[in-house]
Amino acid sequence: MEHQQRSQPRLSPSSDTEDMVMLLAPRLAYFAGVARTEHVTRAAQEMDVPQSTLSRAMVRLEQDLGVDLFARIGRTVSLTPAGRTFLGSVERALGEIRRAADEVRADADPATGKVAFGFLHTMGSETVPGLIRAFRADHPRVRFSLVQNYGEAMIERLRAGELDLCLTSPVPDAPDLVARRLDEQKLRLVVPADHPLAARRRVRLAEAAEESFVTLEPGYGLRRITDDLCQEAGFKPRIAFEGEEAETLRGLVAAGLGVALLPPPAFPRPGVVELTVTAPRAAREIGVAWLDGHPDTPPVAAFKKFLLSRRGNLLP
Repeated sequence: MEHQQRSQPRLSPSSDTEDMVMLLAPRLAYFAGVARTEHVTRAAQEMDVPQSTLSRAMVRLEQDLGVDLFARIGRTVSLTPAGRTFLGSVERALGEIRRAADEVRADADPATGKVAFGFLHTMGSETVPGLIRAFRADHPRVRFSLVQNYGEAMIERLRAGELDLCLTSPVPDAPDLVARRLDEQKLRLVVPADHPLAARRRVRLAEAAEESFVTLEPGYGLRRITDDLCQEAGFKPRIAFEGEEAETLRGLVAAGLGVALLPPPAFPRPGVVELTVTAPRAAREIGVAWLDGHPDTPPVAAFKKFLLSRRGNLLP
């Protein structure tokens, strides 16, 4: 049978792509089954669908495309050249769908699923590894996709569906998010080891009013907290350097380039002295956030329950 172009296809070349996909997609598996067996009755039996349903689906598919995909002799069919071209793409598309289905099922598996977890840079060296180690004592095969970033960027990724949970500070307050306070972390005034204040153990933040500060960039939660605490102490900080990572700021302080308000380090840093701030009260709240109304897979629900159980005992 010669390949024939049908008249008046339902889908013109200018048809909207989304409309085309919605119209064709339900029939692609049927088409692949008939193409594989080259027999309508046998394909219907293998796919457990009525033969009449399968025959109508193939006729409508050809009508929608405006192209003959099969040459028919009774219930036996053979692919036309157009049908063979179409089959190659259909099999690749169905293969991608099968792989995607396998992947999402694997990620949702209670024992071996995946949690997409975001957290602040300052929690990456000690806090988060300790949390995951403790969680995996009871869930040894759960996998994690870990993202370190500043708070606002993680909230954006939550909203985009790229993260399941995130540890952040300040604890966000937004109608589309659920957030729970988990712990509090005291901040210290970090000064160079040869600084006049270095001989002290405690300091009022106002005593640093004339100092140059090294801080995180605008948009970071710790930067906002630093600005607010300085304002409460009666001054606006003079910013000498802005960075993206707390330990880099400690290095700048050690080099004598300024002072900084930072959470405690995972390990002591030579060249700096860390002072307790007595006034105003210098601390940041750490919380966990997730998208409101977003359904949890079993591994995400288990890790969320674990994090909430660590309220008041989150930090090392």
